[in-house]
Formats: sequence, structure tokens, C-alpha cells
Amino acid sequence: MKTRFPFFLRSLFSKNALTIAATVLALLVLTVSCRKPDAYLYNEGQIYGTIYHIVYESPGGKELKPDIEKRLNELDNIFSTFKSESVISKVNTNQPVELDPLFVNCFNRSQEISKISGGAFDITVAPLVNAWGFGFKHKEKITQPLIDSLLILTGYQKVKIENGKIVKENPGIMLDMSAIAKGYTCDLIGELLAKKGCKNYMVEIGGEVVARGVNKKGNVWSIGINKPDETAFYSDKDLQAVVKLPERALATSGNYRNFYVENGKKFAHTIDPKTGYPVQHSLLSATVLADNCMTADAFATAFMVMGLEKSVELSKQLPEIEVYFIYSDETGFNKVYMSDKFREHLAE
Repeated sequence: MKTRFPFFLRSLFSKNALTIAATVLALLVLTVSCRKPDAYLYNEGQIYGTIYHIVYESPGGKELKPDIEKRLNELDNIFSTFKSESVISKVNTNQPVELDPLFVNCFNRSQEISKISGGAFDITVAPLVNAWGFGFKHKEKITQPLIDSLLILTGYQKVKIENGKIVKENPGIMLDMSAIAKGYTCDLIGELLAKKGCKNYMVEIGGEVVARGVNKKGNVWSIGINKPDETAFYSDKDLQAVVKLPERALATSGNYRNFYVENGKKFAHTIDPKTGYPVQHSLLSATVLADNCMTADAFATAFMVMGLEKSVELSKQLPEIEVYFIYSDETGFNKVYMSDKFREHLAE
């Protein structure tokens, strides 16, 4: 009995089979050889009134800045208090607006951290921040009656989302998510890069950082914590510590660079939502490690409001974060408190 092969199998044994196979192989080799190698690219720009820096290993060396800027512009149109047509600005001026799902997500996380921190973190502090000259409006002349009137508009319990809309106890209540939106934006840009095939990247916006994989030298990304000195410049000599970020996010909040002096008195940008005044305590800088930058960003701000003792106590109850606090002791010398697991991230 004579065996009959199907046509496609018989073709494999034809005289042209080796020629065809060789041609296909040659094409594959040519395609691979022409493909651009992966490359680390650097992008920078502005968002939320601050500067961003992004480094990523792009598959095929493709420039992703157009995609990054498109995404940043979308987020700016949601969270920027400097844009009159942004979602948050329309919320603040009580205009009809459809709440973007990202706005809702950030709002809900803000409320959660406000509750955990006993109101130390509070996105309704915007009127007070503006009055002191650290917000999106001009500074006012501070008087106790003014502070009292603004405290009526402050309190995270006075605003909520119902049926997809912001509901305020008082129409004068305004929101400012700057102490959490930068971190959230780092997370979202990191997600964008991952979807584009980037396994190694670092996203930094205004001091908030998300890092994955390794840098160009093949080392885990390392981020510096500055010494709390307003006279220092940004250099290696001004670093208090260097932190390794394997698959983590980091945020630092401090009063040593964003402040002003009036009538011989120093006023820092961190406002206590309960008193209405800039904080006055020994905590100079709060650095937080977390799995996402939105969480790290918000807690860093909360700790700067709470001060050293309360921050240490609360941080011990939060296993999802690690902390590094720089504070001034009774003699005026700077000292450090860090959680046990934070020490594991310090570069030698």
C-alpha cells in the first residue's frame, strides 16, 4: 500500500522546501537585526505647578513622551486647581461637572486616610492654604476672625459623593488634592509605562516617586532624602540618606523649603486643619514608603501635620507603610527615627 501525504506535508519534502525554509530564516534574522534595541530614555516637563522627571527603558527605543504628556494633560484637567475648567475647579465653584472615575478614586482614598489620621490629612483645607499664601489664590491678611470663618469651611466630614456628585455642607467648601494627586499621578504614569512594555522605570513628580525594576546600570533605583536645610542645594552632599526602591513608592514632605518669613516669624506651608495655622513642632521631614505613591504622598502630609510623637504612634499601626522621620531635638540637633523595615531599604 502506497502512503499518500496531505499536500502541505508533501510540500515539506519537495525540492523547494529547503529553499523556502532558508528564505524564511533569512527574513527572520533580518527582522531581528533591524529591530532597534531597548533604550533608557529621559523625559521632563511640568504639571500641577511643579516639575516631573521620568526615566524608562523603552522597548525598541521608542520615545513615549507624546503618550506620557497626553496622559498628564488628562490628569491635569482633572486635578489641577490652577485650571478653571478642571474637574476639581468646577467642583470648587459649584458648577455642574461629571466626576471622572479617577477623581472619585482619589477622593475616596483621601477620605479614608483622613479618617485614619484623625483629620490630619484633609483635602478641604484649601481655603486655609490659600489664605496663608500657599495655595492657588493670593495671600490674605491673617486675623483670628478670618481663621474662624475659614474653619467653618474645613473638615473632611463636610463633603461626600452621592449619586456621582459632590455634596457639600457649605457651598464655600473647596477641595485641594495636591497632597495626594501628585503621588496618584506617579502611579498612573507608571501603569501607562508598564502597558507600553516598560519593565524598568522611575517616575518622579514634585518629590513623589514610583520605581520598578532597575536603572541603566542594572542597579535597583536609588532615591535621595534631602537634609532639612533651606540653605542647602540639591547635590549628593545635601542628602540625609539614600533609599533603594525595589518595586515601591516613596514620598517626602517637609517644611524646610516651602515657607516665608513675615515680621521676623517663619510660616511653613503645612497647615493644621484643626487650628487653621501653620504647624509648629519638631518634625522637619516625613518620608513614607508604600506599595503605591498615592498612599505614600497622603501619609507624608498627614505626618507633617501630626508631629513626631503622634506620627510614630500611628505609623506603628500601619503595616502597609514604612517611615523615615527627621526631627529636631531639644538642643536643636537633627535626629532620625525610622521604622525597622525602612532600614532594609537604605543604601550602604
